[in-house]
Amino acid sequence: MNNQLAFFGGKKLIQKPFQRYNHIGPEELAAAKAVIETGVLSKFLGEWGPDFYGGEKVQEFEKAWADFFGVSHAVTVNSNTSGLIAAIGAIGVEPGDEVIVSPWTMCASATSILVWNAIPVFADIEEETFNLDPVSIERNITPYTRAIMVTDIFGHPADLDAIMDIARRHHLKVIEDCAQAPAALYKGRYAGTVADIGVYSLNYHKHIHTGEGGVCVTNDAALAERLQLIRNHGEAVVGNKGVSNLANIIGFNFRMTEIEAAIGIEQLKKLSALVKGRIRAANRLSAGLSHLRGIRVPVVKPDCSHVYYGYSLLYDEQEMGIERDILVQALRAEGVPAGNYFVNLHLLPMYQRKIAYGNHGFPWTADFYKGDVSYDKGICPVAETLQDKRYIGIGMCVNDYAEADIDLIVAAFLKVWKHRDDLRAPR
Repeated sequence: MNNQLAFFGGKKLIQKPFQRYNHIGPEELAAAKAVIETGVLSKFLGEWGPDFYGGEKVQEFEKAWADFFGVSHAVTVNSNTSGLIAAIGAIGVEPGDEVIVSPWTMCASATSILVWNAIPVFADIEEETFNLDPVSIERNITPYTRAIMVTDIFGHPADLDAIMDIARRHHLKVIEDCAQAPAALYKGRYAGTVADIGVYSLNYHKHIHTGEGGVCVTNDAALAERLQLIRNHGEAVVGNKGVSNLANIIGFNFRMTEIEAAIGIEQLKKLSALVKGRIRAANRLSAGLSHLRGIRVPVVKPDCSHVYYGYSLLYDEQEMGIERDILVQALRAEGVPAGNYFVNLHLLPMYQRKIAYGNHGFPWTADFYKGDVSYDKGICPVAETLQDKRYIGIGMCVNDYAEADIDLIVAAFLKVWKHRDDLRAPR
C-alpha cells in the first residue's frame, strides 16, 4: 500500500503542509510602529506643494529603490495594477490605440490598457521562457500600435534587447511588467529598468512585500512627473505646478501610505538574500528533476538570472502517454503544490464578447477605434498549447522551502514517475 500512488488511495508522501514563506520580521514591526507613533500614517495631499510627493517615508523608500535598481526615478503606488495603469497613461496612450501584451500574465496587465480605452492585442509567447516572442510582437504591429507591455513572467526576463529594438524601429514605447522578477538580471541590468517604464509589485505573495504596493521606475524625468500626477489627482495639481500637457492627467488615488513605505524600506534591504534563497531552492529542484523523462526544467538564458517567482516545467504529454491534468492530480495527491498557472487572457469572457464598459462593446465598438483585433482561439498557439497540455508550475514564493522540503518534492515526483504506468491504465 505504501508504494501505491496516493492518487489511488496509497499513503501520501508529503504528510505536512510546507511552512509559509514569511519574511516579515522585527525590523518591519519596529518600522511600522515608529510610523504609527508619529500619528502621520500618510502625508499625501492632492494639491501642488511639498506634500504632493508624499511623506518622509514614501520619499525615503523611493530614493532607496532608485538607488538599488540604478535608475533616476522611482514612483511608489498602492499596487502593481495601479502602476501599470499609471504607466499606460504616462506614455500618452490615446483611446483606440493598440498595445501589444502577453496572453500569459496577470489579467491586470491587459485591463490596465482598457482603463484608458485603448485596445489590448495579444502576441504569442516563447516556449523557453514563457515571455513574449519578439517575432510574434512584430507580426502584431499595425498602424494603430502605440506601445508594447512586456512581462518578465515567473522571474525570468524577456528578450528585452530584441523587444526594445522593435520598439525603436516602430517608434513605440515599452512598459515592463516586472511584478514577478525583482532583482532578476538581464545582461548586467536589473529587469524592470530596460524599458521606458518598469513596474514592480509589493503584493503579499511576491519576493518582498508591503501587503499591497508597487513601484514604477524610469530614467525619463517627464515620464516620472506624469506618473506622479496620475498617482495623485493630477487634474487638481497641473495648474499651480505649471503643467501644460493635460492628456491622461485624471484623478486617481494610487498613493502609498507611510506604513507601507516604512515596511518597504526594510524589505528592500532583504531582497538580494531572499532572491538568492529562491534560486538555491529552484536549483536543487532542477538537479533532482532534470533527468526525468517527459519534462523540461526551467531554462535560464545566457547573461540572465531567474529569480523563480514560479518554477515552470514543460511537460511532454505525448512522450509520457498521460494527460497533463492527470499527472498534476497525481502529484498533488502526493502533496506537491503543482498546478496550471494562467488562463489565456484572450479567451476570458470579456475578450471573447468584447464587452468592458457598458453592454455595447465599448471600447472596441467606439468610433475612435479603427482596428480589427481578433481574440479567437488559435491566435496564440504556443500559449494555448502550454495552457491546455504542457505547462506545470510550482509557486516558489508561497512556501519557504528548506532543502528537506525540496527533497520531498523530488521524491514525490520520482514516486509518480516510477508508477506512471498505473496512470495510463484504464481504471
